[in-house]
Formats: sequence, structure tokens, C-alpha cells
Amino acid sequence: MPVIRQRLDANQYQLKDQVVSINRVTKVVKGGKNLSFSALVVVGDPNASVAGYGSGKAKEVPQAIRKGIEAAKKNLIRVHRRQLTIPHQVLGRFGSGRVLLKPAAEGTGVIAGGAVRAVMESVGIANVLTKSIGTTNPHNVIKATFAALSQLRDREAVAASRGKAAQEL
Repeated sequence: MPVIRQRLDANQYQLKDQVVSINRVTKVVKGGKNLSFSALVVVGDPNASVAGYGSGKAKEVPQAIRKGIEAAKKNLIRVHRRQLTIPHQVLGRFGSGRVLLKPAAEGTGVIAGGAVRAVMESVGIANVLTKSIGTTNPHNVIKATFAALSQLRDREAVAASRGKAAQEL
């Protein structure tokens, strides 16, 4: 079931950015090596449960981070959550990366690795159990995490798909 996404306006949220990884990349040219930096950034508003990711590349680190933030603001999604956890278990896939997200009881905290933890904190999910399976590449892990978060459905959506009222579930 493909999810139709409407573009969210980044200006109406108080977005906080978090740098997930910075990578030094070189391009070999005739005159030698061209050095540049690649940054993977996650932005989000925990109060509105909105998050996005982006990557930027530039000659200097701050410029690469700035480009990553601008790309992330164009890639925002709204995440369905129940209080401070997720409504149900979900598995996100991207490439060889798999990310399993499980709801957790109040007080559990975010049990996650670096890349997944950055996404969960930026969305405002405070209690969740996660397991990253397969690749450890932060780009693929973040894309798999966002694939999992986009699969989350709230009570009203499930009730509407079954043709019932939300109270009947």
C-alpha cells in the first residue's frame, strides 16, 4: 500500500538538527586528490512528531552540515505515535539494512544505536526498543528507520481501513 505524502512546511516547526555522521571523501583527479566532506543530518520537532533526514557535501564541514539540514527540511514526514512510544511493532527495510522498532513501556527509554537513536530523539519517541539488522552503514540504517516510521498507522487509520469506528477496535 503506497503512502501518499503531502509536503510539510519546515517553517511552522521548531526543528532541531542532529549530525549523525561526517565522512571525509576524496576524488582523485589529474592534479591530485580533491578533499571534501559529506554530512548526514537528521532534523525533527519532538512536540509535533515530525522528522526528516538529508545529506550534504561541501569542501568544509559546517557548509556540508548546512546543506544536509536544508535537504532534511525538504524531506519531512509526520510520525504516528501513542504518547511517548509507537503504536505497534514494525520492520523497515532499505538495501541490506533492516530496522525493527517495538513499542516499550513508560520509563524504558530509547534502546537504540547511534543512527536510530538520533531519529527517535528528533521525532520525540522516548520509549522504544530497536534492533538494527544487517548493514551498519548510517545512510541505509536511517533510510530503513524512516521506512519503518512511515509504516506506522494510528487507531483511526486502522479503523477506517476495516470499516469500523475507532471505539470498536
